[in-house]
Amino acid sequence: MLLLGIDIGTSSVKVAIVDADTQKTVALAQYPDSESPIISLQLGWAEQSPDMWWEQIQQAIVLCHSSGKYNPGDIAAIGIAYQMHGLVLVDKDQQLLRDSIIWCDSRAVEIGDKAFDTIGHQKCLSHLLNSPGNFTASKLAWVKENEPGIYARIYKMMLPGDYIGMKLTGEITTSVSSLSEGVFFDFQSNRLSKDILEYFGFSESLFPEIRPVFSDHGQLLASVAGKLGLKPGIPVAYKAGDQPNNALSLNVLNPGEVAATAGTSGVIYGVSDHLTYDPQSRVNTFAHVNYTEQQPSLGVLLCINGTGSLYRWTKNLFGSGESYQQMNDEAKQVPLGSDGLRILPFGNGAERMLNNKLVGVHMHNIDLNIHTRSHIFRSVQEGIACAFRYGLDIMRENKMNPTVIRAGRANLFLSDLFAQTFVNVTGVPVELYQNDGSVGAALGAGIGAQIYQSEKEAFQNMHPIQLIEPTDNGMEPIYLEWKNLLQQQLASQN
Repeated sequence: MLLLGIDIGTSSVKVAIVDADTQKTVALAQYPDSESPIISLQLGWAEQSPDMWWEQIQQAIVLCHSSGKYNPGDIAAIGIAYQMHGLVLVDKDQQLLRDSIIWCDSRAVEIGDKAFDTIGHQKCLSHLLNSPGNFTASKLAWVKENEPGIYARIYKMMLPGDYIGMKLTGEITTSVSSLSEGVFFDFQSNRLSKDILEYFGFSESLFPEIRPVFSDHGQLLASVAGKLGLKPGIPVAYKAGDQPNNALSLNVLNPGEVAATAGTSGVIYGVSDHLTYDPQSRVNTFAHVNYTEQQPSLGVLLCINGTGSLYRWTKNLFGSGESYQQMNDEAKQVPLGSDGLRILPFGNGAERMLNNKLVGVHMHNIDLNIHTRSHIFRSVQEGIACAFRYGLDIMRENKMNPTVIRAGRANLFLSDLFAQTFVNVTGVPVELYQNDGSVGAALGAGIGAQIYQSEKEAFQNMHPIQLIEPTDNGMEPIYLEWKNLLQQQLASQN
């Protein structure tokens, strides 16, 4: 028996086929090879076509099949992970009304800030656990205000994974976890937020039917099954945002457990069983994949918008023709601290941990006689690691004090230099695992389809492949200098 996992990233789509009995990955595919475009019609805007995601998913599934390593007829359930906070709108015929306004789009910051002030900070934080900020609710309000013709035609609003679930099954469903990441959910009343709906003037009819994350979200349409070489009627049994799903893929499900990822964005995600919130909403709290009203399981999420995206930008400008591994090898030739070069890695939209400010990327202390591209490669990795430390300190203010962080050996954690720098600057050991989001989505499907009797059973064969522990190598003074530069930059914007 096999499980199919789909991970809809910003850069590409990944698909995994997992053996349900052994939990081992049978085949993996990623599509496309190049990074997917982000449409930016104005400064701070970011959109993608949901039809592009759907086409990429189909291509990735066919690419997996072409490996010849399994019989597609043995696939018993499908799971979906997706980039969080995106807004997808369809009409009554399930046709797209516009491109998706995705997670790093900044156009709705002022709308969310005004809602925060009007509804009341304490009420928002105690009920929503977040400021409306730049989340999906504020993006929907932007469409209502600026594109009334489109808004009038909306049948359902969805998160990206809900849209792909609809394309696979014809059914439109969502979950508490998805609604909470959009800041539509009231944790005190355990329902759609009356305050958000009334303030923005949203009809409750715009929202899909709510089902548990691990449940039947519809069966694979015969027309789709025929195109993809799959059996019709397979259940879509799991849908979750990429960061809750990344935590699931690392078996981070219990209070106090913490996961990290450094893909397009960088995230630290810790699990809590308390309705916790940051007074400034710099880190955010959402319903975790295993949330129930009786046993609230919450994910406390720190997000840095531009980690892998900055390293890609650096590669395009300074490392053309180089592989990421070659860049990492070059960076290792530069001494700790990059001979004084410091980089603030914020250039991919408004940063929540910086109070929704658009800070941009800044390079400091460039010496034309000393610094080479190798210094830039190392300084970028050090700057990203320092940004993680800055955010982790905010989480520590909010009583999230990890003693170990789990991460998949992927993206920036493929760099031994970055992984050790991350550990040294945060002071927290990292366990690395050979799992990724698409594998997590496949295992989530197994849980949702009740192929596994518990989450524990789904991860019984998962073990760390490496433990990285802090070494005393002098990152603290480098971090303090970096932090001072960031504070100067933030002060200049006030």
